[in-house]
Amino acid sequence: MSEQDICVIVPTIREWECMEEYVANAREHGFDTDRLFVVLVTEEFCDTDGMAAMLDDLGVDGAVFDGPAREAWFAEQGVSEYSHLIPEASHAQTSFGLLYMWANERFDYGVFIDDDTLPHDEDFFGTHMENLAYEGEIEARSSDESWVNVLDDADADLYPRGYPYAAMDEDVERETTTVDDVVASQGLWTNVPDLDAVRILMDGDLQGQAQSRTAREDFGEEFVAAEGQYLTVCSMNLAFRREVIPAFYQLPMDDNRWDVGRFDDIWSGLFLKRACDVLGKQVYNGGPLCEHNKAPRSTFDDLQNEVAGLELNEHVWEVIDDAAAGAGSYREAFASMADALATGEFEAWNNGEFLNYCGEHMNDWLDCLDAIESPAAETVEVAADD
Repeated sequence: MSEQDICVIVPTIREWECMEEYVANAREHGFDTDRLFVVLVTEEFCDTDGMAAMLDDLGVDGAVFDGPAREAWFAEQGVSEYSHLIPEASHAQTSFGLLYMWANERFDYGVFIDDDTLPHDEDFFGTHMENLAYEGEIEARSSDESWVNVLDDADADLYPRGYPYAAMDEDVERETTTVDDVVASQGLWTNVPDLDAVRILMDGDLQGQAQSRTAREDFGEEFVAAEGQYLTVCSMNLAFRREVIPAFYQLPMDDNRWDVGRFDDIWSGLFLKRACDVLGKQVYNGGPLCEHNKAPRSTFDDLQNEVAGLELNEHVWEVIDDAAAGAGSYREAFASMADALATGEFEAWNNGEFLNYCGEHMNDWLDCLDAIESPAAETVEVAADD
């Protein structure tokens, strides 16, 4: 049996059967599924027994963590005081998967997969692993706005969820650079583009999807964002090295008194990119593509979830851009960014106190990682009560 070194983290309350396609893709392309351990992060009202049975039928190791299972895991690790780091009923629960990885040292790599995606006919896991191991020449993108649009090659004029409005209409430069330390691989998405609600409304769609669609030909060469440049990082199709976990906390969205949501992966991507720039690491963008089949829902519901954080999203990258200089580790870089947010004065922005709240949680994240003993006890598999 191969070493089990990849933790696949899937936040799900609906379409957990997507894992059937991802496992089938791996086997079709000869990728060793013994390397995979699947963590399904879900809720008590879901069919957790069915999820566990699916993993068993697929012949892959894994665990299902609903709310009670997560609480039991925190208690087993002796870190119950940090359970507040994982918000309830939020996509940001992917952070639980990061903690699980941290507690189990056998995992060298993590892969985030959203349950409304499916793999294309290419080696999904193998391509991500090749990207993480890549050394050589690649296109580096930059702009006069310090932001890179990952959908820049699409025929339609699209900007992804989280891209600041003030950074639009940028002048883009493309150069060739050499990379030698890739720590994250962001696969992009066909079918429904990952747009925010305002842009979906501007695209003429009231069902939360957008009228525009992306296809394989809408994506050009693989690329990195040049040093000093930011980009949106979406966790629906993302692989990463274990080493980035201290700087990759998915922030406490949705379950907060400001009702800020939908920026967990976006802001965590900013922290990761800032840390990468300081430490000389890279984020690889392009393949493997996934098919994003976002279910119809009210665009206005998404807008309701996003609007509380829209102004903050215009500025949070500027706050962290002055932090982390001289850091020698992901932990040091993240601690510097955490302090900048926790102690900053942001009253001029709508819901500015939420950034202080995030900074406090970021410091708690680092404390929690320090408190977890590795290697920890193995899988706690807890399903919903019978």
